[in-house]
Amino acid sequence: MITINQNSDSDFKTIRTIAKVVWPVTYGKILSQEQLDYMFEMMYSIESLQKQSQIKKHNFIIAYEDLIPLGFASYEFNCENSNKTKVHKIYILPNLQGKGIGKTIINYISDEALKQNDKAVFLNVNRYNSAKYFYEKIGFSIVKEEDIDIGNGYLMEDYVMEKAI
Repeated sequence: MITINQNSDSDFKTIRTIAKVVWPVTYGKILSQEQLDYMFEMMYSIESLQKQSQIKKHNFIIAYEDLIPLGFASYEFNCENSNKTKVHKIYILPNLQGKGIGKTIINYISDEALKQNDKAVFLNVNRYNSAKYFYEKIGFSIVKEEDIDIGNGYLMEDYVMEKAI
């Protein structure tokens, strides 16, 4: 049975450990090693994760089965006063993908968003990431394309996908 817990580790050790495993598998064929390294440090340094949690008010959760971490997500209620919850991150260990963990996490976030009176859940996904098909399968649809300058000459080339709740 999968359980979802709020992250309680201020050093984000479990989240960083999962991210270190998932990132090369997810983005290794899409991004250069230099961009992977740059983005990982930008998004997953302890300082960055603490800022996301404490200042930006992102909620971090970890999915477990028998106390073994399976994946994590972060999300923000009423993002930019939109009455929509943004899923900033969702990653499942590669050897566990396809077992319903991602859907369980999205359902958890959707339920929490409803409690906050949000009307939809949305997220960004790299246009070349096969996770797009997973999101479509569970009810998300593309609402727009977005290119985000993240510095150092790099762009995040994303689809914004949304699901009404």
